[in-house]
Amino acid sequence: MEGVGGKLYLRNANRLGMYIRGIKIKKEVPKDNYLSDLDVVKNLKDIGELAFKKPVTFFVGENGIGKSTLIEAIAVNFGFNPEGGTKNYNFKTKNTHSDLYDYITVIKTFNHAKNGYFLRAESFYNTLSYLDYLDAEQYSDNDYYRHLESNVEHGASMHNMSHGESFLNAIGNFAGNGLYILDEPESALSPSGIMRLILIIQRLVNNKSQFVISTHSPILLTCPHSDVYEITKNGISLVNYKDTMHFQITRRFLENPEKMLSRLLSEDE
Repeated sequence: MEGVGGKLYLRNANRLGMYIRGIKIKKEVPKDNYLSDLDVVKNLKDIGELAFKKPVTFFVGENGIGKSTLIEAIAVNFGFNPEGGTKNYNFKTKNTHSDLYDYITVIKTFNHAKNGYFLRAESFYNTLSYLDYLDAEQYSDNDYYRHLESNVEHGASMHNMSHGESFLNAIGNFAGNGLYILDEPESALSPSGIMRLILIIQRLVNNKSQFVISTHSPILLTCPHSDVYEITKNGISLVNYKDTMHFQITRRFLENPEKMLSRLLSEDE
């Protein structure tokens, strides 16, 4: 980046502990590849470079818009296992991830992330199974394994926890100076669990960590020190969390659920 603004941006990134400063499409996705029809891919192509300027970057949008595909591509491009975990996780249950990672550039800062984790809700069960496998193979004294299970008795399995408890246990053991990519982490959490997640994120942001998160949760979107990118068919926009469709619909529903339900059910008749 050039100019005074560019230098200031890089200094801020170094000070805040940011490891990614943006993403962009690096080459054309072939028309016979289904990815070329995804709205998020079309929008990224039109934008050029999508900048990450704060320690927490959210992607929000409707189902099918491509949020999780983009999150996965960023994680794989950065070196994480497609099914989740740290860069040291090399298990594969089934090869289902897209090849979008090969068509994007993740623009890095000069900072080096000492820690990191890719958490995706749909394959977290597989990640926990891999941890059990490592324990059975007596690799449990590896730093990346014992750190993750530091709150779990040796030999115990996080499969014995509830889904939400295992999520929070994993996230609660993230360390500072790290890059953490989370795909819909709210899926296993209660509202109070989501608020605990916000506290964990802020603790780590204060310890020079960066987060890239896809979410449907209007509660999680209130997280401080964050930018919210809303993805629609018409583009990718930097918005205030209160202006997202997710927040507005949830607020209208909670303000008058009877009215909203009556209107919804009448439309279905």
